[in-house]
Amino acid sequence: MTPVWRNESLYGTDQLNKDTELAKRKCREQITFIGTNYLLKIPLQALREPAAFSKSTGFESEVPHEKLTLAQARRGTPAHRPVRVYADGIFDLFHSGHARALMQAKNVFPNTHLIVGVCSDELTHKYKGYTVMTEDERYDALRHCRYVDEVLRDAPWTLTPEFLQKHKIDFVAHDDIPYTSAGSEDVYKHIKEAGMFVATERTEGISTSDLITRIVRNYDIYVRRNLQRGYTAQELNVGFINEKKYRLQNQVDKMKETVRTVEEKSKHFVYRVEEKSQDLIHKWEEKSREFIGNFLELFGPDGAWHAIQERSGRMLQALSPYSSPRGSPSSSPTRRRSVSPDSSPVSTSTSPSSLSPPSSPPASRKATSLSLKASSKHRQ
Repeated sequence: MTPVWRNESLYGTDQLNKDTELAKRKCREQITFIGTNYLLKIPLQALREPAAFSKSTGFESEVPHEKLTLAQARRGTPAHRPVRVYADGIFDLFHSGHARALMQAKNVFPNTHLIVGVCSDELTHKYKGYTVMTEDERYDALRHCRYVDEVLRDAPWTLTPEFLQKHKIDFVAHDDIPYTSAGSEDVYKHIKEAGMFVATERTEGISTSDLITRIVRNYDIYVRRNLQRGYTAQELNVGFINEKKYRLQNQVDKMKETVRTVEEKSKHFVYRVEEKSQDLIHKWEEKSREFIGNFLELFGPDGAWHAIQERSGRMLQALSPYSSPRGSPSSSPTRRRSVSPDSSPVSTSTSPSSLSPPSSPPASRKATSLSLKASSKHRQ
């Protein structure tokens, strides 16, 4: 792998508050200093295997382990002599606050070997309280944190000089708040006085106590949740009456959810029907306007129908012969009667008497009266 060069001037005195290159790296690093520069060698195996457990006999090295000062550690050390930083805790319900604290401890110096001590269940239950996870589960959780190089099982509650010497610990990392426990106002007081303490910062808003408080506050919800997932009342330490109550509440919640789902579906259906009805109304209005427009265009006063009638009337008038009014003389020269020279001229004005039907002759009137008389005598 190609080495990466970095200058040691990146590291200031207040390392904890800086986002340096080493703090962003995803694996443990080996650093070799050449003059004022250092060479980073990143082993690929670091991300493929969990951290190792500390030996019960302590740390053994062929190279003499000399005591380092804080200034020497911040300047950097050779690759074969990393700064051995120790961080201890309970690490119950391992969360991001734990991981951030270990990240700070890992990156407090340029070349750090981080040892994490995890207290056993016996010590924890004695001095702090009952844990959710067992000690083996807590050990395993720490082994799979990428900032951890070594996990020390059954860590002591109070750090003694003999323990520090046995594991060749250079510095101890913890938050700066006094930790009152085991009859002491601060179990790290003697470490601070010896100049071996490096402070880390707590992550606000997340802690094991906060997580447990959330569960206790919503106890009924989580019990019902686990009952739904198949856990028995005995496993959850729930009595018979409470079990029935929780199961009834689950059934009620299911019914509420079903009703809510039906309401949502019905609302969606009504909304779709409204959309369709609005579309149909708009289409009907458009078609109605189109129909009325076409009707007016065809049959209106200026429409095509009147134009067709006018044209057909003109054609019929042009094709049919001209007829004069009854009783009036024809103006057509072809139909004009010839007038004899001895006939008197006809008046152009027509009187009303001339328009009445012609009267019957006197002889016919007499014949009619005689026939009427004969028919009356025959009846008698």
